[in-house]
Amino acid sequence: AGLLDYVACWYRLAIEMMKQNPAIRSAFVSTNSITQGEQVGVLWPDLFEHGAKIHFAHRTFQWSSEARGKAAVHCVIVGFSLQDISPKWLFEYDTPKSDPHAVRASNINPYLADAPDITLQNRSKPLCKVPEIGIGNKPIDGGNYLFSDEEKDAFLAIEPQAAKWFRRWLGADEFLYGYHRWCLWLGDCPPEELRKMPEAMKRVEAVKAFRLASKSAPTRKLAETPRRFHVENMPKSTFLLVPKVSSEKRAYIPIGFMEPSALVSDLVFIVPNATLFHFGIMSSVMHMAWVRAVCGRLESRYRYSAGIVYNNFPWPEPTGQQQAAIEQAAQGVLDARAKSQDSSLADLYDPLAMPDELTKAHRALNKAVDAAYGKTKFSSEAERVAFLFQRYEHLTTLLPTATKKTKRGK
Repeated sequence: AGLLDYVACWYRLAIEMMKQNPAIRSAFVSTNSITQGEQVGVLWPDLFEHGAKIHFAHRTFQWSSEARGKAAVHCVIVGFSLQDISPKWLFEYDTPKSDPHAVRASNINPYLADAPDITLQNRSKPLCKVPEIGIGNKPIDGGNYLFSDEEKDAFLAIEPQAAKWFRRWLGADEFLYGYHRWCLWLGDCPPEELRKMPEAMKRVEAVKAFRLASKSAPTRKLAETPRRFHVENMPKSTFLLVPKVSSEKRAYIPIGFMEPSALVSDLVFIVPNATLFHFGIMSSVMHMAWVRAVCGRLESRYRYSAGIVYNNFPWPEPTGQQQAAIEQAAQGVLDARAKSQDSSLADLYDPLAMPDELTKAHRALNKAVDAAYGKTKFSSEAERVAFLFQRYEHLTTLLPTATKKTKRGK
């Protein structure tokens, strides 16, 4: 309750009818969210427990209503019953608006991939030995600590001694589109210094009043510490930044290294202690195939997640030589970006505007990452996804039984 889309009820009711007559087959046009993200791990294990098998499926496509003012929705079609059949068919779409083409499948899993019937649980720790991922900072400040360039300049014209307490503020949009915002971070400001800055004191008082006016008891409690954020995540060294939401038109989710002087919002994920190797894997076509297969979506945009996408990702186990090749290719991607310093990441990763040199650098990175997985050629993204699910299945069989499943939070 509160997690599944309403269409899940129809799947469950169909299963009840099939149990009365196993010859029944059903197919539903559905919101694509039931085959993505956290919903998969809630709905489909229940259906599989009753013996459900998917016979055919149309992957995500755009269905436009003919009614005036109605927005287009992104749908899937899933045909299933309690009986298994062969062959099975997947209908692939190059884009949500294109025509489908049929691909024969040996099995269709809940993510609508030709792979084993696996469902990913919301895992609290990474499956593999990689740095943990976390969210950025959540001020709950009513906007009182956040400034544009102009607002910051106006503030400092009145209170110049506050300059050292301003830090670059980055959310997903600031990171992707390259515009500046600033945060007046007073959490580390000594009381005797803060009291000498009346304009800063006014901001602290405004945050306290904002929190006290909240209907939420925990937020009102935060008014006791108005200089602190509700969530604070401030790495002491360089970290990777990953936008939570990114356009589905991009071949890669743009990610990048940030210095600890920057503060980031809770609209992004951060990976402290990440290296060029981790950047390289996450910037590869292999990782993106996983993202597109299992992530949730906001409309059709990628909605990256810690518990489903990152923590379940089956990383390779490269040799020293393979890891060095990935790191070298990852640096090549960063170098190619650096040659277009006037372009934002949104510009660089626009599929029509992406520089040739950056495209070539990603191709070299993809080749190095594929080699680390022990396979140098894939005929399609569907084949990549099937390969990754097989690797996931192998890795999870190596886990202690008690840790194979993680408890889903509220």
